[in-house]
Amino acid sequence: MLAGMTENAASPASEGGRAALLRSVVEHLSRHGIGDASLRQIAAAVGTSHRMLIYHFGSRRGLLEAVVEELERAERDTLAALQDRTDRPARELMWEFWTHVADVADVYGPLYFELASQAMRGDHLDAPLRVPNVDMWLETLTDMWRQAGLKPAQARIHARLNLATARGLLHDLLLTRDRRAVDQAMAMFDWLCFGGPHPTPAVGRLSRRWVRATDPSHRD
Repeated sequence: MLAGMTENAASPASEGGRAALLRSVVEHLSRHGIGDASLRQIAAAVGTSHRMLIYHFGSRRGLLEAVVEELERAERDTLAALQDRTDRPARELMWEFWTHVADVADVYGPLYFELASQAMRGDHLDAPLRVPNVDMWLETLTDMWRQAGLKPAQARIHARLNLATARGLLHDLLLTRDRRAVDQAMAMFDWLCFGGPHPTPAVGRLSRRWVRATDPSHRD
């Protein structure tokens, strides 16, 4: 997981291979951002040569596409593992995934949104963080909502709303550092989707407080 990367990760030379080199690049860019850094600058920062980056990734764009895939792979793997579990209801596992994503937002969030911003300014809808990325997450989240009991058409709509809500709240969290406020907003989204408070008491209390504040007639 990206959240498990440390400041003292082994160098590409000692570990060898494309995967180790990519991990070092992701770790560096997560801390320092991309900006207009060239392949030579990125290579120097991670202790390799630009020729090695070209060998493994082909170009700067190829490297950044690999970075996107690495960032997304970790989250897809986490969600897939949750979906395979049968010990808890789907609704509770949804909140567990949100908690995980919010917990590691500082690690991957700034880099993700920087990459997304660059993709928005490009002309290619097939860029990794544009249509393919949205479609991939829509399919994944649609499956999740179907497991929660929604029909396919409803699940697809909920998936897009869920994706937009989560990304918006992560952006909010990175700018404000107000975890309680974004958790409360997500708990309210959960309430609106399921028509009542979350079954986990601590999460349910977040949305109940919001409902009381906006609807004086509501009582627990």
